[in-house]
Amino acid sequence: MISDGMAEVLRSLRLGEGGDPAQACARALDAAGVALSLLVGADRTAEPLWCHPELSARFEELQFTLGEGPGPEAVRTGAPVLEPDLDRVRPERWPVLLPAARDMGVQGVCGFPLGIGAIRVGVLTVLCDGDRRISEQQYADATALTAALTGAFLNGTGHGNGDGNGHANGTAPRPDRIPDWPTGLNRPVVHQATGMISVQLGVPIQEALLRLRAHAYGSERTLGEVAADVVARRLRFGDELDDDMSGPYSPDTGKG
Repeated sequence: MISDGMAEVLRSLRLGEGGDPAQACARALDAAGVALSLLVGADRTAEPLWCHPELSARFEELQFTLGEGPGPEAVRTGAPVLEPDLDRVRPERWPVLLPAARDMGVQGVCGFPLGIGAIRVGVLTVLCDGDRRISEQQYADATALTAALTGAFLNGTGHGNGDGNGHANGTAPRPDRIPDWPTGLNRPVVHQATGMISVQLGVPIQEALLRLRAHAYGSERTLGEVAADVVARRLRFGDELDDDMSGPYSPDTGKG
């Protein structure tokens, strides 16, 4: 059973009521933060839709730049990734993200994929509070939220397959539409740069994104900053001034 707080959040989403949905979700989940991203483009880049508070936005950007963490792992596996205490995670699992997350003050993170079967449409990243645990109620609420959002995104038109009373399978209200849907992509420069690198190097989109991440890691910059240099033709991959392909995100390692 979902909590009364999450039921109210889903009802508000279904009715398209105003307010900050990320803040409402964080409050209902009793979480330190929430970020919702949608996968778009041929490279399946995570586009942030909701983030609250600023720490969630910064952590989502970190995951996006490095390509590692609970969010990306949840997308790859199609299963929730629950790590409410990052101090207990093996260092080799997320070698770059873990120390950076600690520096940010992030203590625990859980990633919940949005999708059905092999279809992935997005990911919900939940920052855990100081208790460094996730309760059964929080898990139930998070999975109900992701199921409702998945249905809304996949339906496209915004109308779910509920029971006619605002409930999906008779268990929880389902959003008919998503408020504050973005009119454009938040990271168009990354998509454009990835395509340019793919052409420059003659490699698939996925490898081009890995190379972009490798350069960002090696230069200690965000993915967006490096992508902007590529699009502005200040950086061309394949030249002598190309990226340093060493480090944990080299395409040769198979990570990222």
